[in-house]
Amino acid sequence: MTAVQNAPRPPRRFDDVPGWFPVLDQMLFDWLLAHQESAGMRGDLLEVGVYLGKSAIFLGSRLRDGERYTVCDLFEGDAPDDANRAESTKSYGALSRRAFEENYLSFHGELPRVLQGPSSLVPEEVEPCSCRFVHVDASHLYEHVYADIGAAHDLLMPGGVVVLDDFRSEHTPGVSVAAWEAVLNRGLRPICLSTQKLYGTWDDPAPVQEELLAMARGREDCHLSVQEAAGHRIVRLKSKGMRAPSVPPSRHAAEPEPASAPESAPVAEQTAVRSSTPAAPGRSLTRRIAADLLPPLLTRAIRSSRAARRAARS
Repeated sequence: MTAVQNAPRPPRRFDDVPGWFPVLDQMLFDWLLAHQESAGMRGDLLEVGVYLGKSAIFLGSRLRDGERYTVCDLFEGDAPDDANRAESTKSYGALSRRAFEENYLSFHGELPRVLQGPSSLVPEEVEPCSCRFVHVDASHLYEHVYADIGAAHDLLMPGGVVVLDDFRSEHTPGVSVAAWEAVLNRGLRPICLSTQKLYGTWDDPAPVQEELLAMARGREDCHLSVQEAAGHRIVRLKSKGMRAPSVPPSRHAAEPEPASAPESAPVAEQTAVRSSTPAAPGRSLTRRIAADLLPPLLTRAIRSSRAARRAARS
């Protein structure tokens, strides 16, 4: 098999892009960005940690004229420390900048601004108070997430939203600690929680929460619960068969589906094929089955015994 044959096919649709971006989060990204637009907020977008581009493609489709979109990822570059290097090797060994860019360009005419390297590059490259929406989905190590949250605080404009991925996954306790520490000690105010992301702001969340609650209560495909914890109103959302918002079509959408390799015939079908082969003249059904199923050594022993009996009768 050649290298070309081994190369992954470009995505024909958004769902073909590998990654973890549930429909509920697609809806929340869409709603929050539209809410900012309706409020007259203009600002840049930032994603820290892009993997193969699924959420980046979605965010890029909500970018407006005059706004800037920046993404940052290690890709195949060197990690800043041994722990981050081990994490990248284990979880993102197949990630490459080329794969991300090819996926992104399947849906958009040009790339966002790409920073290749650790997330510590972001504060040096992105202007303070310039972003309206920041998605943090990079390292799961506490120290890195702590720094990424601090950077988001400095980069967001008033009313801006930060989204922290994997804040509740069992394999990412460092994210959980950093996220809730930010809520308890660093002024982050939760807007809502999805099944895997925490949406927050450093401003008063009440106005956007009220509109979010009204939207969710008006939907039949969204489960809603509201709790109080440590002085914060916690709005939790869960999908009930929710349909995904629209995404620009892939430029490969019209390409034909790849031809699938012929599958092996089922065992029953193979047996039928063998059974349909013309039998040797004079062979009974029992003898044909025995010839097909019995071990050769036992078959030879039976034949020898029959030959001996025929010789004794003659």
